[in-house]
Amino acid sequence: MRADIITIGDEILIGQVIDTNSAWLATELNKVGFSVRQITSITDTPEHITNAVEDSMKESDLVIVTGGLGPTNDDRTKQTLAKLFNTTIALHKPTLDTIKTFLDGRKMPLNSNNFGQALQPVGAVILENTEGTAPGILFERDNTIVVSMPGVPHEMKAITTNKVIPFIKNKFNTVPIINRTVLTQGIAEAVLAETLEEWEESIPDYISLAYLPKPGMVRLRLSARGDSSPYINAEIEMLIDKLYSIIPDAIFGQEDDSLQSVIGEILAKKGLAIATAESCTGGRIASFITQIPGASKYFKGTVVAYSNEIKENILKVKKSTIDNNGAVSEPVVREMIKGICDIMDTDIAIATSGIAGPDGGTPDKPVGTTWIAIGNKNIQIVRCFCFGSDREKNMIRATQTALNMLRIFLEKSDCNYR
Repeated sequence: MRADIITIGDEILIGQVIDTNSAWLATELNKVGFSVRQITSITDTPEHITNAVEDSMKESDLVIVTGGLGPTNDDRTKQTLAKLFNTTIALHKPTLDTIKTFLDGRKMPLNSNNFGQALQPVGAVILENTEGTAPGILFERDNTIVVSMPGVPHEMKAITTNKVIPFIKNKFNTVPIINRTVLTQGIAEAVLAETLEEWEESIPDYISLAYLPKPGMVRLRLSARGDSSPYINAEIEMLIDKLYSIIPDAIFGQEDDSLQSVIGEILAKKGLAIATAESCTGGRIASFITQIPGASKYFKGTVVAYSNEIKENILKVKKSTIDNNGAVSEPVVREMIKGICDIMDTDIAIATSGIAGPDGGTPDKPVGTTWIAIGNKNIQIVRCFCFGSDREKNMIRATQTALNMLRIFLEKSDCNYR
């Protein structure tokens, strides 16, 4: 079964809003056996809406439209679809009751715009929205389903989960698509593919592999179409087990894991406290670590030592160390580790110092040169990297690399943390 996703709104086309709806919808549709054929973003005009929906209906069994169902005059999706499906707009009493209940709960009056959202296409299936005032609308023609939902993500997700998915599972006899994703860090895509060449050749024809790179990591997705039978899942699990034996240090998790969540679990389990001393990463490592709820159990704080004065005066890096080696050097990050552990009284720390760019590089230390240290006053693991010439990517790669170094250190080290 094939599905198309259409997002409506000028705010998406001009880059004012990022389309996260399509990615979420594609994932959910895959789970129930739909292959997404096409994702399209269009402007909010009747002509564009009509053309996009008609074109998708020719090719796909399911068309999902998000956006353009708001209470204002610039939201035209409902009226356009009613015309496309040769029906009229009339009061839908259950929707009006839902809207009144929703507004009463927020002590808001029912105005004319809200009342207008209770006017719905006659003959369509109206999908209750428990999170807002615009319901979803479902049309059917020639065995093709067209669903229109609000563009507000939490409203769209609620309607999809509660109404759309149950409807299409009942309507279509689909075979689920099984996706398993392994997350890696520290090996470039081309090198990773070369390393996994023999493993990749062992993958059965009915299981496909995709390399999905992004700054700082590469995701490996294994996909198969089946009924989630034990045989298919066992085959994929065996392939993943082999991966762990080939690249154990590079794999930090699966599916929705993040480096910071994995690290947080280890730190909490071991009862360790951590801090960061950051120069070129500008506090990003601390920001990543504190994205995890409960990080206060193991994260004490950070010093963003962007200038040499802060390195010397706060972290107690010796001036002679900087003068003799430069701020971007192994001796400096080692002393940063010791300084931050003293200040924060932690068991372990991360330190970074590098040349993020675009300026500041030299022949000996080109842009992208980054020293990363993991450890404490007793032991430090220090490595030098050259990430490239793009400032933003350098900062992301340095952050991800430092977190992965920390993960490996925590998993393998049995040293005296104090």
